[in-house]
Amino acid sequence: MAVHSSHPVSAPPAAPPRERTSHILLRGWCIALLVITLSGTALPLAFGVPVAAAIGVVSFLVSVILWVTIRPRVQWPRLPWYALAYLVWALASILWTQWREATLTTVALLIVTTVGALFVGAVLTWREVVRALASALKWMLALSILFELWVSVIWRGPILPHFERPVGRVADPIVLWVRDNLLDGGRIQGVFGNSNALAYVALLAIVVFAIRIASRAPRRPVLVLWLLLAVYLFVRAGSATATLSAVAVIVVLLTVLVMRTTTRAGERTRYYIAYVVLAVGGLLAAWLLRDRIFTVLGRSSDLTGRESIWQKVLERAVEHPVTGWGFSTPWIPTDPAFDGWIIDHGQTVMQAHNMWVDVFLQLGAVGVVLIAAAYVAFVWRSWFFAVDRPRWDLVSDRPYTAVTLLPTLTGAILLVQGLAESTPLLNWGWFLLILFAFKIKQAPLVGRGPSEERLIGEQGDRPAE
Repeated sequence: MAVHSSHPVSAPPAAPPRERTSHILLRGWCIALLVITLSGTALPLAFGVPVAAAIGVVSFLVSVILWVTIRPRVQWPRLPWYALAYLVWALASILWTQWREATLTTVALLIVTTVGALFVGAVLTWREVVRALASALKWMLALSILFELWVSVIWRGPILPHFERPVGRVADPIVLWVRDNLLDGGRIQGVFGNSNALAYVALLAIVVFAIRIASRAPRRPVLVLWLLLAVYLFVRAGSATATLSAVAVIVVLLTVLVMRTTTRAGERTRYYIAYVVLAVGGLLAAWLLRDRIFTVLGRSSDLTGRESIWQKVLERAVEHPVTGWGFSTPWIPTDPAFDGWIIDHGQTVMQAHNMWVDVFLQLGAVGVVLIAAAYVAFVWRSWFFAVDRPRWDLVSDRPYTAVTLLPTLTGAILLVQGLAESTPLLNWGWFLLILFAFKIKQAPLVGRGPSEERLIGEQGDRPAE
């Protein structure tokens, strides 16, 4: 006979689980690392190279101490080995480099960036990585627009690095930090002091914010406002190469979405063939019509003097075609080997404006093979990370997640940027390559696996069909 009881069998009500303060602080530190990485030239322009270097050293030491203290679960055999092999080859170039001080300095920068990227990938889940990257990008966009406003409204005129006011007329605007163009319709530079750098960060922000919105993250109306700010800064930066990167992002995104619609085995093959034909045809047409294209974009057909830079770099690179002259990314303009070697607008050039040409100069054919292998491995894994439906058992119809789009779209940005800039080899370009390559190998499924177990506080991000 059943007996009535006044005692409920369910568990008593309790407050929902909350993140520990320690993990909130950890995520805040990861955001700070991303801000430092994204800032690029902003810190040297504002505070000088010694201060920027000190910040980099401190960030490295803090990250190492936290890593040793937290001891996150890492599958050590599953590291981005090709990218790490490139780092090792760069380190080995100390043995034969023609500019030893520059090599030591820039290899240290590369190691600091690599360790920071591995640390963020080890302690944060996929959704937390996207959230942290979105927060860091908000900081950079906000600082850029506020700095431009401050220069135009309060400073009232162009500004030199280290917050100095130019005396009289400057010989070339390239020496200016910000040119005070916000209110007159000209190209703006933000805190980076470079329109191209601002445009690429704004483009990355557009991708990240759009993915956050597609993931149905909390406070989406605010995210839309941040997205509009990113679009505004991207347009005002007026970068032709960043515009081409944006086109590449759109093409890759549409291709991924088409691939996701396939349901039968072998159905993707015809799409791959069609896209290869279109890609080859598009590249051929772009090369043949480059004069008209760059005229429309407001640039010369030689990419604003880049072809002459490439020619000089290649002439020097072929003298040491196998091992190169020695690592230095970027070129240190005060080093005798670079000081006055290639001059543009009266300033010593600090890069080859093409990452493949730059690697060939510094690390020879071996370096080119290693960096190509790193990017091929990254693009391959990130592509299938985006197009394959998540599956770990017999269930084959789980919804896609918008987060999986980020690595492949970032890869598109970096590869196109690398044709006209060497920046994918340092700062946030190298950081994101290491971060995403490492994270994909550690957690090939969002929300599954040892490195994805901590999901408290991520309930706001849900799978997007």
